[in-house]
Amino acid sequence: MAMFVVFITTIVFVYGKASGYGLSYVGIGLIISGIMAFSSYYYSDKMILGMSGAKEIKKKDNPQLFRIVENLCIGAGIPLPKIYIIDDSAPNAFATGRDPKHSVVCVTSGILDKLSKVELEGVIAHELSHVRNYDIRLMGIVVILVGLVALLADFFMRSLWWGNGRDREDRNSSQGIFLLIGIVLAILSPLIATLIQLAVSRKREFLADASGALLTRYPEGLASALEKISKDKEPLEAANNATAHLYIANPFKGKIQGNWFSNLFNTHPPIEERIKILRSM
Repeated sequence: MAMFVVFITTIVFVYGKASGYGLSYVGIGLIISGIMAFSSYYYSDKMILGMSGAKEIKKKDNPQLFRIVENLCIGAGIPLPKIYIIDDSAPNAFATGRDPKHSVVCVTSGILDKLSKVELEGVIAHELSHVRNYDIRLMGIVVILVGLVALLADFFMRSLWWGNGRDREDRNSSQGIFLLIGIVLAILSPLIATLIQLAVSRKREFLADASGALLTRYPEGLASALEKISKDKEPLEAANNATAHLYIANPFKGKIQGNWFSNLFNTHPPIEERIKILRSM
C-alpha cells in the first residue's frame, strides 16, 4: 500500500510537470477517480457477483453448507456472510465485500460436488479468513488504485493533444525531460500497478491459508482441498481477469507458467508451495 501511495504521487508529480499546466488537470482526474472509488467501495461486491453469475441461496437450499459457514463464523467471531453459488462444475471459491458485516462467501457447485466435508471446511475457513483479515476491503482498494493509475495514464496521454501549438513548443523546450519521463510512465505505469496488485494478492493468499488452518485446527483439510482443485483441469467460465485474483486458486487452468517473467503475472502463489507450507504446520 505504501508503494502504491509513493508510486501514484510520483506519477501525479511527473504528469503535472510534463503537462505545462501545473497540477490542475491532475486534480480533475483525481476528483473523477475519487467518485469512481466511492462507488466501487460500496458496490464492487454486487458488480463482482453479477459478473460471476452468482446466485444467493438460503439455508433450505443447502443446509450442510450453511452449517459449515455458521460453525466457522462462530469460531472466527464474525457475522454470518451472505452465501452465493456459481453454477459451474469447476471447483473454486471466493469472498468479497467491504467488511465482516457486509461480506459474501461464494462457492461453485463443482467444489460442493468434488470436495469432502473436511476439505470444504478448509476452503470456507480460508475465505472467512479473507473476511476477518479485511483482505476483501484491501483488495477492493488495490483494484481501485490500479484503475486510478490507468486513468491517470490515459488522462495524461490525452492531455498532450489539448494545448495549442505554442503550448506544445513551450513543453518541448522547457519540459522535454519530464514529457519524455511522463510518456514512458504512461506506458509502463498500468503494468507496474498490476504487478503490485498481484504481489499483494499473493501475500494475502498465504496469510488466509495460515489463518484458515488456525481456525479449523486441521491444515490437512485445506491442503487436500487445494490438491484436488489443482488437479482438476476444468477452467472456471465465470472468471475473468478482473476477478481472477479473488478466487482461492487460479481459475484459468491449463496455463503453463514456464519462467520467472510469466510467474510475475500469476494471480496466486504456486499451489505446491501453499500445500507444502500447510503440511509443515
